[in-house]
Amino acid sequence: MRDERQEPRCVFTSPRLRGEVGWRASARDPGEGGSPRAESVERAPHPNPLRASFARLDPAKSGARERTFVAGSLLMSSEKFISIEGIAKRYPGAGGGEIAVFENLWLSMGRGEFGCVIGHSGCGKTTVLNILAGLDTPSEGTVIVDGQAIEGTSLDRAVIFQSHALLPWRTVLGNVAYAVTSKWRNWDRAKVKAHARTFIDLVGLTGAEHKRPSELSGGMKQRVGIARALSITPKIMLMDEPFSALDALTRGTLQDEVRRICLETGQTAFMITHDVDEAIYLADKIFLMTNGPGAVLAEIVENPLPKDRGRIDLHRHPYYYAVRNHIVDFLVSRSKTFATDVPGHDPRHVPLVKIGKPELAIAAVSDAPHDESKQASRPGQART
Repeated sequence: MRDERQEPRCVFTSPRLRGEVGWRASARDPGEGGSPRAESVERAPHPNPLRASFARLDPAKSGARERTFVAGSLLMSSEKFISIEGIAKRYPGAGGGEIAVFENLWLSMGRGEFGCVIGHSGCGKTTVLNILAGLDTPSEGTVIVDGQAIEGTSLDRAVIFQSHALLPWRTVLGNVAYAVTSKWRNWDRAKVKAHARTFIDLVGLTGAEHKRPSELSGGMKQRVGIARALSITPKIMLMDEPFSALDALTRGTLQDEVRRICLETGQTAFMITHDVDEAIYLADKIFLMTNGPGAVLAEIVENPLPKDRGRIDLHRHPYYYAVRNHIVDFLVSRSKTFATDVPGHDPRHVPLVKIGKPELAIAAVSDAPHDESKQASRPGQART
């Protein structure tokens, strides 16, 4: 839920999410979506603001059919919504030993935040995402989401893969409806289709509901994947380089769509990417991992750009090149020599890099008292 103590700063209005695209029943479409049972079951309360965003509008009470949405930043909480606590992943090695992909990884995110993980191939980025999704288990440590430890997969966590992973024999509506029925098995056909159409409209596929994947472009297929993930109102949306196989124009368009959706609904998102510009555009926090095997979380970069940043003027912001150069410098050089350059790195107190002040301030992510003996290891940086 939104923290009531936070003061609203801005409001977003989406033309695609007006009252008329709410709960509408469509013509019967045999064989796609819905349960054979006709009983209607009310949805249980859910802490995710995404569901509240699509609550049916009551014109009698509101006097208008237009919905307004509070920006995702207002729904953020300083409390730990995702808490990765000391996880490691090891595989059997030659000679009976073990190879650690990463060790003692600590990471946390607040509700409504968008986090991106960047690192070279082999550092365990996708493994971390799979553990969050419940598709893999850590060798040690635990992952807690919304106060509960992860034990296997859950419909509270939706995954968008690099490939669209659509069912080829189902239409756009059928693919999304299939996800809806997996969560609400007792909903009747009309309710399932109305709910699915809401999210198809949200990703801009209105009019393509009855097309099959073979009739869609690559970008449209990924839109279906996004609609399918959002339709089950997940607590977390997990994305494993979802735009990497798309052309530049389509990738940019989908990045805009994902950013708009997350801002309007307050969706918590965790994304893997190799694209520095993509991370700067989408993320609130950027997690930098060193090279594997034996990778560690080296830094957390807090995005200094405003929440209402746009793609057109992104590069004109005075802090854009500062944060970009910091990340690129890490990937090109510091990620390779991090263990040597920072021998005393504490994985439980990862530096939080804040760019945009007289000096590059680094604050440890910890409740521990400030230690004046710790000094910045590079010029122009201060540790607070």
